[in-house]
Amino acid sequence: MSEPTKLPVVAAGQPAPSPSVDLSPDELEREIARLRKERNAVILAHYYQESEIQDLADFVGDSLQLSQAAAKTDADVIVFCGVHFMAETAKILNPHKAVVVPDLDAGCSLADGCPAPVFQRWLEQFPGHTVVSYINCSAEVKALSDVICTSSNAVKIVKALGDQKIVFAPDRHLGAFVAKEANRPDLVMWQGACIVHETFSERRLIELMVRHPEAEVIAHPECHEGILRHAKHVASTSGLITYAKRCEAKELIVATESGILHKMQREVPDKLLIPAPPEDESCSCNECPFMRRNTLEKLYLCLRDLAPQVDVPEAVRVRALAPIQRMLELSV
Repeated sequence: MSEPTKLPVVAAGQPAPSPSVDLSPDELEREIARLRKERNAVILAHYYQESEIQDLADFVGDSLQLSQAAAKTDADVIVFCGVHFMAETAKILNPHKAVVVPDLDAGCSLADGCPAPVFQRWLEQFPGHTVVSYINCSAEVKALSDVICTSSNAVKIVKALGDQKIVFAPDRHLGAFVAKEANRPDLVMWQGACIVHETFSERRLIELMVRHPEAEVIAHPECHEGILRHAKHVASTSGLITYAKRCEAKELIVATESGILHKMQREVPDKLLIPAPPEDESCSCNECPFMRRNTLEKLYLCLRDLAPQVDVPEAVRVRALAPIQRMLELSV
């Protein structure tokens, strides 16, 4: 299997400081509510956002749910509280609407680690292959793809493609999970990874399991095999929340970005939720530094100023739209 070469180094970065806004938290919430109404705006937020942003959002979900919500909205303005590729997807689906984000620099290690020019050259090695790209990629990479998938539907989509030769990008861990579940060991995979999910430590997870022998491990498929082999259930963020609600376990060790715990705890207030540990005990490596760039102050400012806006060149948008629509059709 060929692997991409000369990939850019993606730094984890640090959450950017919030701009100075002379409003109390309560005043911020009231102003956001007022501006949302005035602008006829909808606020979409990912499960990995800070809890106060999730609480203000009109809709909170995973990448598939957010794409579906963006496709259906009749709002004039879409405020996307997530990372850049998510807002790009909303713009691809809604070219005539304003799509704004709290922080334009809220990126993604998977998207940044798969630059379109390098990806395009790499694809030349695999003529005749169907390109399945995880939604965590840039608009330009989507435009090079045949169908987009999310962690909710990746296995279903690969199975739906039958015996076609497939390139899967950009997450190698999700790709390995899909290859196993869909019985497709021949998948050709771009060797990208999420900086958060790759930091979870199998050694420390086992130590945690020993301390909590009754706990079930649940994990996102972006985690590496050292984590997934211990998981009772592997699913997308929405799938993990659904499982937490229906399973009988009273303790759950959750191996994904810790922002999910806010929504999950609301759904299962009687259960003990334990975040899976990163290798480095001194860091908050189970928090996405890109997601954490978004703050309540920045949300207020982007609604007030309708900036920063996310745009996608029309030629790229048109090419990227087809694989996204195919994903939505296959996800019904």
